[in-house]
Amino acid sequence: MQNKMLVDRFHRAHNYLRISVTDTCNLRCTYCMPAEDHDFLPPARVMQIDEVIMLAKKFVSLGVDKIRLTGGEPLVRKDIAEIIQALSQLPVTLTLTTNAVRLHRFFPIIKNAGIRSLNVSLDTLNKEKFQVMTRRDRYDRVWSNIHAAIDEGIHVKVNVVLIKGVNDGEINKFIKWTSGTPVHVRFIEFMPFSGNQWDSGKVVTFGEIIDIIEREYSVIKLKDELNDTTRKFMVPGHAGTFAIISTMSNPFCDGCNRIRLTADGKIKNCLF
Repeated sequence: MQNKMLVDRFHRAHNYLRISVTDTCNLRCTYCMPAEDHDFLPPARVMQIDEVIMLAKKFVSLGVDKIRLTGGEPLVRKDIAEIIQALSQLPVTLTLTTNAVRLHRFFPIIKNAGIRSLNVSLDTLNKEKFQVMTRRDRYDRVWSNIHAAIDEGIHVKVNVVLIKGVNDGEINKFIKWTSGTPVHVRFIEFMPFSGNQWDSGKVVTFGEIIDIIEREYSVIKLKDELNDTTRKFMVPGHAGTFAIISTMSNPFCDGCNRIRLTADGKIKNCLF
């Protein structure tokens, strides 16, 4: 019988583990990393598959019941299929975050592993702007793979990092997308971290996002679950929904249940 839990001094039970399986990525998003010259971890420093599985099992024994695979881009790792298969044998809800460039190659593996929900990063619905923001011409592939995932019965959450003056003019284009597509769009306030040229003037806040949406649409607040980082909404009659992750203007630290493993095996309990 399980008798251990990861509980911190603020009485938060950490039952959600995010595992970064690589720090490499096949896109070069302008707010995330330099165009080309980036110091990725040497292969010898990245957790090997047996280490990933061993640590996952240890965390499960301590009460973790949800695991998300992240990166970088997790689907660029050569043995990611084996990692997904091994983790699917654990008593957890398994999911992953991806940019969807390689997603079409993994649908059988994802479905066989019982993964029913994916987070997909997509910051613009404009092909030319996508190429500028990611420095790669992959928009058509990402768009196609998102809809293929939905057709496969997978719940797709689309993560949109909003940057003022860059893509904030597309907020209601994303809302319009939810009218006929059962996609869950999540607007994320721009967060500062090393090297991403953040400044407070680039943040589009929760209040500003809601104000922009309500200029064109009526909005209904949906129920948020315990430990949610999002505030969920929908437009009446729309097939999809949307949410806002207010990292900067209204943090949710008090309810955070996440713990993170970096690609080289370090433990972090916060993105900051």
